[in-house]
Amino acid sequence: MRNHPRTIGERFEALSERVTRWTGTTAAFASAISVVFVWALLGPVFRYSDTWQLVINTGTTIVTFLMVFLIQRTQNKDALAIHLKLNELVAALEGASNRLIEVEALTENDLQVLRRHYHELAALSRHETDIGHSHSVEEARHRHSRKLTAREAISPERATEIEEPEADGTPGNQ
Repeated sequence: MRNHPRTIGERFEALSERVTRWTGTTAAFASAISVVFVWALLGPVFRYSDTWQLVINTGTTIVTFLMVFLIQRTQNKDALAIHLKLNELVAALEGASNRLIEVEALTENDLQVLRRHYHELAALSRHETDIGHSHSVEEARHRHSRKLTAREAISPERATEIEEPEADGTPGNQ
């Protein structure tokens, strides 16, 4: 959080942030179009030679190669910052599942297991009127099975009228 970077890494970070910010501006886009325009105007002067074509091909290849790394570096930093903010929110919210803290560090198979759990949670809660009604798959499964049991115990006409108390004792709709 210093104003003046001291190490080579800090200097490179500051430079890459400035370049990334600039390349997303209208001025950068106008500059790129100007370079292509000037190159096209010089075509007749160089008789559209192989060298004339090689200049734009080489220039764009070098810029593209460097921008790939610059963009990836910026995206990595932004993704890390977003993950940290989300981790803070999950950790701070009462009732949120702490298993989601640093979920990005899980294997792809573990992420697929979590995805299936949340897919099931979404399927169970599609008919809920309050989207914050359930906090976990286990809680949703338990609530869903209680609702099914209650529906089977009463007539079909009244099944849509059931009001089920929540865990905190307040009445809730299906």
